[in-house]
Formats: sequence, structure tokens, C-alpha cells
Amino acid sequence: MYPNTRIEIYIMVLVIDSLFVHPLDYSSNFRYNMDEKRKWVDEYFVRSWEEMMRNFEYKQLAEKMWDSEILYYVAKIHEYKGHQDLFIRQKPVELERLVEIARIQSTEASNKIEGIVTTSSRLKLLVNEKTTPRNRDESEIMGYRDVLNTIHDNHDFIPIRPNYILQLHRDLLKRAGLSYGGNFKNVQNYINETKPDGTRVTRFVPVAPFETPEAMESLCKSYEYATSLERVDSLILIPAFICDFLCIHPFNDGNGRMSRLLTLLLLYQNGYEVGKYISIEKQIEKTKDSYYDVLQNADIGWHEEQNDPTPFIKFMLKVILACYVEFEERVGIMGSKGKSSTTYDIVKAFMIQKIGKTTGAEVIAGCPSAGRSAILASIKRLVDEGAIVKCGAGKNTYYVRADAFEKG
Repeated sequence: MYPNTRIEIYIMVLVIDSLFVHPLDYSSNFRYNMDEKRKWVDEYFVRSWEEMMRNFEYKQLAEKMWDSEILYYVAKIHEYKGHQDLFIRQKPVELERLVEIARIQSTEASNKIEGIVTTSSRLKLLVNEKTTPRNRDESEIMGYRDVLNTIHDNHDFIPIRPNYILQLHRDLLKRAGLSYGGNFKNVQNYINETKPDGTRVTRFVPVAPFETPEAMESLCKSYEYATSLERVDSLILIPAFICDFLCIHPFNDGNGRMSRLLTLLLLYQNGYEVGKYISIEKQIEKTKDSYYDVLQNADIGWHEEQNDPTPFIKFMLKVILACYVEFEERVGIMGSKGKSSTTYDIVKAFMIQKIGKTTGAEVIAGCPSAGRSAILASIKRLVDEGAIVKCGAGKNTYYVRADAFEKG
């Protein structure tokens, strides 16, 4: 078992010395020797451990020759993302219903993977804030819902930095009253496997507690740097980041749930918003045996930087693609049944996401599924309702969201 801090190393050295030095033989010479030992600890022992610290370098992902299956998944997801952007503009009512369904399914599935469960009826009440938790499981379920809502509503304002990740973890466990929420682990954790005969073996040892803050800082900086270079497709970079996060295993509890929340956050930040409408967590839960298998393969040789994240990347790409396929199917079904988006709904959704001036011609171009006269009538209705403000006149007419004129 490794000591967790440099002080503990000094104490260990002192204890070893005490076994061989008489208690009364504490002299200036012994003091000098201890100083030398501290120097040795700094220059050799600690340095050796620092050299063992994993270097999170993602440039090799840009240089790697990916197989045809991964390239196919990436290309198809890019294609579906284009459809997603069109649906968001053209079917706001249908998508609003999908968001509510996905929110419940995501909260249920991600917690279920960890053995945290409640009844379906209780789950719906909890997610919709119509009841209070009865036990720790329900408190943790509400914590997941809280962080999920935060990511849904604020993903563009959550930098990938350790302090933000710690705050999300704090909120995940806050309702359960767990003191270690919002803190990196203070005890060594292990990835164990239960054999068919019931015996448990340690399959993987994550980084030590004293290494965790530095490892998380390095991981986040490496991700941000790789993102800024734009040399690695985000669909490959995101699973690689999550794989490293899980190998660090930075928390006493909640690592799996945090990994899935961070997956959503990173996908949203890169424009892949399918998780808002179709539960990625549910898709993972449906294939959790494969999920555990690929994780087991992905961490082999991780400490020596010899691991291959390809199986995990491929698994996550298949999950994301399956969600996009289901997304289009669900939108098609919902569009043919029940209430569909009207021209007014489409125009309102378009105007809400516009910043600054917008002309009538721009609205017509941005809402190609609606007729010109219906669009102009919807614009007039939004002006009458006070949602947007008409400025200028004639050819110089433009529209601005009413909230742009509100003082903060």
C-alpha cells in the first residue's frame, strides 16, 4: 500500500530509522542524515511516483488510423446531427414532449445501473417535483435529476474544469446528505469483479487519492487543449475523455453516474443534443453487459499509457447513433399523432433562439416547412403578444426579442 502524501513518506522513513537507531542516539549527525533522507525522498521516491503519473495526451487520437466501423458511425452521426438541427427548428412542440420523457428515463436508467431504484410511479413524482424522497435511494435519484436539469439548461456555461466537476458531484449527492459530495476521494478505491463462484478479485486499481487532484487537472487541461486544436473529432475525443475519467475514478462514490452526466455535458457542448430527447443512459443500461466488457478492456495497461480506448469509443458511438435513429423514429410518430407544431410554434421557436436583429426574410428562410403568409401572420401575433418588438419600417423593418430591452 502506497503512502498518500509526502509527509507520510517522511514518517515512513522516520519509522524505519527508529528501528535501527537507539532512542538516546539522536545527534546532529542523525539530524543531518534525516535531512539527507528528506532530500532523497524529494529527488527519488516522490519524483519516481510523479513520473508514473499518467500523461493525458490526446494528439495520438488525431494520428490514429481508425477502422471503417468507427468512421461509419462518426459519418452517420454527423448526418443525423444535421437532421436534429432541422427538427429543433421545425418541431418544437413534439420535441418538448420528448424532453420530458427522456428526463425521466435518463434519471431512472443511470441510477438503475448502480442499483439505485424506486417504483415507476414514485420516479415520475420525484422527477416532476411532486413528492419528497422517502429514503436514500430516492434522495440520490433526485440529486441526479438536479444535475441533469443543470446540464440541460446551462451546458454552454459549464467549463470542463475540476472545480465545476466537483460542484456537479456535490449537487449529485447533496440531497442524500453525503459529506464527501463535492470532494475528491480520500480513500483508495478499486474496480472489483465477482467471479461465477462468488469470489471477488481486484481487476483495476485507479489512481491513488493523493494523485487524483493533479490527474483531474491534467485530464481537463488536455481535453480543453485538444478541443481548441480541432484535430480530433469530438465524437472520438469525448469517449476517450470519459474512459480516462473512469480510470481515475476520482470520487468515493458516484463515479459511474458522473461519467454519464459528463458524457451528456460534452455532447451538448459540441452540438449533439440527442440526449435531451432520447435517453442515452437508457441505451447504456439496455446494453450494460457490453458496457462493462468494453470498460474492462479499455483500462488494461492504462497506468503505463498502453491501453486502447477503441472498444469504449466504438461502444459509445453505437449508443449515440442508436439514440439518433430512435430520435427520428419518435419525431415521425409524434408528428402523425396528437398535437403537432403549428406555424406559430415554429416561428416562435425560431425567434426565441435568435440574438439581435431578425428580418422577415430571415424568418421565412429559417422556417422552410411553413408558408410565407402564415409566417408573417405568426410574426404579427408575436408582436401583438409582446414577445418580439417591431423596429423600423418598410424595407428596413426588423424584429428583436422583447427581453433584449429588459434591464438586468
